[in-house]
Amino acid sequence: MRKAGRHFLQIPGPSAVPDRILSAIGQQTIDHRGPDFAKVGMRALDGLKSIFKTEENVFIYPASGTGAWEAALVNTLSPGDRVLMFETGHFATLWKKLAEKLGINAEFIEGDWRGGADPDQIEAYLAEDKEHKIKAVCVVHNETSTGSVSPVAAVRKAIDNAGHPALFMVDTISGLASLDYQHDAWGVDVTVSGSQKGLMLPPGLSFNAASAKAMAANKTATLQRSYWDWAEMVGPNKTGYFPYTPATNLLYGLNEAVDMLHEEGLDNVFARHARHGAAARAAVRTWGLEVLCASQGQESGVLTAVKMPDGHSADAFRASTLEHFDISLGNGLSKVADKVFRIGHLGDFNDLMLVGTLAGVEMGLKKANVPHKEGGVQAAMSLLTEA
Repeated sequence: MRKAGRHFLQIPGPSAVPDRILSAIGQQTIDHRGPDFAKVGMRALDGLKSIFKTEENVFIYPASGTGAWEAALVNTLSPGDRVLMFETGHFATLWKKLAEKLGINAEFIEGDWRGGADPDQIEAYLAEDKEHKIKAVCVVHNETSTGSVSPVAAVRKAIDNAGHPALFMVDTISGLASLDYQHDAWGVDVTVSGSQKGLMLPPGLSFNAASAKAMAANKTATLQRSYWDWAEMVGPNKTGYFPYTPATNLLYGLNEAVDMLHEEGLDNVFARHARHGAAARAAVRTWGLEVLCASQGQESGVLTAVKMPDGHSADAFRASTLEHFDISLGNGLSKVADKVFRIGHLGDFNDLMLVGTLAGVEMGLKKANVPHKEGGVQAAMSLLTEA
């Protein structure tokens, strides 16, 4: 049976794609070797630099964020290299597993999945590495599985305080264009991101921003690479081209997305996401439920992960809410599977859409007989109107 109205896609990415971007993507494909394409390519590369807040190289791949993870590692490291990672959640764990498959010795600082990376623990770990055998520190900026944010600038300071020369790599796949991110000012060497979150595009593009130090490492790194090699990209990118067939129509959409972000103003985009995160958490706490992120100040404006009461299935609740109210919520992953549901509030998203989303969740809790108190939507509305 057809369902009237629009579906609420409230997973923490892919986010809903705005009509302007869909229209841009729908333009006729052009010759990616022809003169007209150079303008498209240069606009995309320069536009991304303004979002990453960098003057350094930015590389674009037709891939998911997983591809950009691999590109970051194989371009800078050699077989057997040690890297330090922090267990912030499911995606930090996946990046570690990928590194191990490449022949990298990835070491985890264990976390409880309820906060971001701890700079003090990173500093202490690096201080013990007197011979500087650790070649890179890798952290996830916005952990999509938990709704926790790592203090990237503070991690950079921790590395410096330890006097350690390790490269600093950051995954901001779900943070870029939603939360403040400053590749250059924060001293990041390699930043990883993707198209389907704050950039409001469909999945299919992934990105690396690389510092001069990372580009120097590329010249001595010996992990095998071909498609991912930055060195193959630098020359063609200077004139707006790529060494292979790019995702032309997604680049049209990327250029439109960058325009939209700057029309709103990046600081306004970040403030909007912060406001929506605060309102969502106000609703969750009024319901008498628990936000998974327990670290004050590290809660995400991109998504809110919510713990289910003991004895209740998050997946059964999500299925019921989808059936009755046509809203998709994010599932819990690995360690928190069936224990958590995630409310996405990112991308092209406004206050009224958030209220509708939270109303769907509150009705869903009642329909699924999940113990809760009423009034969460009202709490969110009060915060939004005061703001």
